[in-house]
Amino acid sequence: MSRYIALAVLLFLPLPIVIVVLSSFTSAGYLSFPIKGVSLKWYAEFLGSADWLKVLGTSALLALIGAFVSTAASFAAAWAVVRHKMRFGTAYETILLTPLIFPHAAIGVIMIVTLSGLGWLGTFTGLVLVHCILTIPYAYRPVVAALRKADPALEEAAASLGSRPWRTFWQVSLPAVRPGLVTSLLFSFIISFDEVTVTMFLVGPFVMTLPVQVFSEVLESASPIIAAVSAALVLFTSLMVFILDKVVGIQFFVERD
Repeated sequence: MSRYIALAVLLFLPLPIVIVVLSSFTSAGYLSFPIKGVSLKWYAEFLGSADWLKVLGTSALLALIGAFVSTAASFAAAWAVVRHKMRFGTAYETILLTPLIFPHAAIGVIMIVTLSGLGWLGTFTGLVLVHCILTIPYAYRPVVAALRKADPALEEAAASLGSRPWRTFWQVSLPAVRPGLVTSLLFSFIISFDEVTVTMFLVGPFVMTLPVQVFSEVLESASPIIAAVSAALVLFTSLMVFILDKVVGIQFFVERD
């Protein structure tokens, strides 16, 4: 009986995604399922719309910057905790992971106040700051796991052979944690690109992201272009996860001794 329940759950979980993807191919002028005719016109409308492409570019740039900044910050933090045996390292790691603890709605309200004080509310700079904060927990775990697996004896051996600290870092330390860095970059990019809960509090008339635009369109209309954009996001995210798994393996998110 348990096998049938597990199978039913596994079949049910992707069902909403399948329905959305199929709905994106409808020829009708409204969302419907089963679809009435097959057409690619909603994908053509999405790719031919300057407004949609603008928010797509904004989301991609935001995710790219956020991924690089959060990965660099996470690497620096992990290096301090692991290599320099930072005091209160456990408490420090807990602070880094706090964005996973607080509800995103609460974070959104807090960031409204914070960014208003800085004059960054409704700006791209403000979104970059917030997305870096939100993605640091996801960036930190694979980096610190890779760094703890790296053998410090290799660095000591390089130093004993006369290698300068910067050369040891670039040619020994960094290559040893490269899988963790790649994992951090890719997953941070995915999280930032798909983020909507906090971002919807912070966008303005001059900056909008693709997920928030999709959410706004859902509230205002039932156009099948929403399904087309959502299907494209699903495809993009699935492709990124596939690349992540093939390049370094999902297991890098789990720290093992």
